[in-house]
Amino acid sequence: MPAIHASRHHGLIDLPALRKHAKRLLKHLDDDTRAQLRSLGLPGPDYRLADTQWLLARQVGFASWPKLKAHADAVAFAARHPGFATEGEAQAQHWRCGNDIEHSLRVAGFTGTFQMFDDPMVMGPVPAHDYWPARSAYIARVFGMSMLDVEQRQARLRSALERLSADSQLVLWCEADAYDQLFLIRVLASLPCVPRRLELIEIDRVPGVQRFIGIGQLAPDLLAWLWPQRRSVGEEALLLARQAWAAYTAPDPRAWALLAATAHAPLPLLQGALARQLQELPGVVDGLSLTERLTLRIVARLGEQPAAHVFAELMARDEPLPYLGDLMFSVLLRPLIDTPRPLLHEGQGDGWQQRTLRLTTLGEQVLAGHANWLDHAPAERWVGGVRVADGQGWVVNDAGQVELRRVRA
Repeated sequence: MPAIHASRHHGLIDLPALRKHAKRLLKHLDDDTRAQLRSLGLPGPDYRLADTQWLLARQVGFASWPKLKAHADAVAFAARHPGFATEGEAQAQHWRCGNDIEHSLRVAGFTGTFQMFDDPMVMGPVPAHDYWPARSAYIARVFGMSMLDVEQRQARLRSALERLSADSQLVLWCEADAYDQLFLIRVLASLPCVPRRLELIEIDRVPGVQRFIGIGQLAPDLLAWLWPQRRSVGEEALLLARQAWAAYTAPDPRAWALLAATAHAPLPLLQGALARQLQELPGVVDGLSLTERLTLRIVARLGEQPAAHVFAELMARDEPLPYLGDLMFSVLLRPLIDTPRPLLHEGQGDGWQQRTLRLTTLGEQVLAGHANWLDHAPAERWVGGVRVADGQGWVVNDAGQVELRRVRA
């Protein structure tokens, strides 16, 4: 069912194709379709077109065919009548934590300027002081980039932030994961005051999309549909962003943990992102970040697998708030492999994606909670402003409570 499978990823529902498919299902009813209809409380044996339409609507993620049709019509109407010019869109700066929607914005008819802020602040040191040197050194090292290229990119980011003023007109596009929410608080905390226009398009789900990962997966027409849903943000959001940014960049995560345990009306998706990112600190029991733990669990569940398959499984099933790109995942794998006592054994292959991963004996012990990764000299790593090294430092439990761990005598 291509129309169903495609729409559940990019959100653009092909209503005519679904109507045709419903008619085909009715004309050629098989045992599987009859069983699915019965599971909806339709015992049969005689069925109508409305029944197969309801079945397809449920498969796409809607409670009924009329609700599916209403959403599809709303998206189509928004695409035909964007009204961008009358809302001053041409004067807006569209800020995003990557370039994944720039082309789609143009296709949909947006004409404002586009500004990318693509620092992956979910990884590596994010200190309150000497932020730019620390970020440039980390990015150049782990992604194999030249320092000149990194510094040139950072110069563009710094210049864009420094140009923000009371006269700026910003529209920020983001979703619920830590990559996006850190981008959001980073930009908001950089503002000297509330600018003339400060609007936010912020979503954590889209009707009909089975596994919403990010705005970048959506069809261009969905961006036109999202545009009227933007909302203004004001001083309260800026104050919260400054507080959250200070907490995330601090060497002590206790203020961060408090924010992660509290709902925040000005930025309602921030709490979940802070709580998820807090779980990148070492776990109390096993010393693993949540990403590391989920990765080991996938390998334990599936057996030896190419790294690309492990990443796909992580994104499609295990990660509660998907935020990683494939290259980011490959960077996070290396400390589990490139160490005298690894948790993962890496097979042979031309690229990291094709190399298989399997648990070592130590990996099995750590995953089972019979050993703590911090006791085996893992490489230094950072989570925000918190340094993880030498087997001691801040650790977190499943409830999001942090404490100091000391090296055993």
